[in-house]
Amino acid sequence: MEKTFIMLKPDAVQRGLVGQIISRFESKGCKLVGMKLIKVNRDVAEQHYAEHKGKSFFEPTVNYIMSSPVVAMVWEGKNVVVIARELMGATNPVSANPGTIRGAYGMDISRNIIHGSDSEVSAKREIALYFQPGEILEYPKAGEEWLSE
Repeated sequence: MEKTFIMLKPDAVQRGLVGQIISRFESKGCKLVGMKLIKVNRDVAEQHYAEHKGKSFFEPTVNYIMSSPVVAMVWEGKNVVVIARELMGATNPVSANPGTIRGAYGMDISRNIIHGSDSEVSAKREIALYFQPGEILEYPKAGEEWLSE
């Protein structure tokens, strides 16, 4: 099964939206296999956003992700990367469809509630950045057989 990394950013935690957002992934049929509330340090933040180093928004983004706890999660399922991207909506909440997470809760492109891996390759890198192998659980989920063939 495919895995993806999802992070509920400081604005989601501070606004008390964690449960509502997790519920959307669960309702879609995604399986939560790893989760923790963490305070991101500078080294991890810089590694996470390394592809943006040198851009004007790099330092503010790194500082923001370190400003408050985040919820780091690993979700599993068939086509879970694509499913998660659709649930999240466009990066800029102004452009995000109303039924998406960012469309419903996001206020600004720099306060867009959630991060999700954009590919399986990114997911593997990001999961390894935030989780040790023993922190990702394997377990049978009741009703899994009804989600796909």
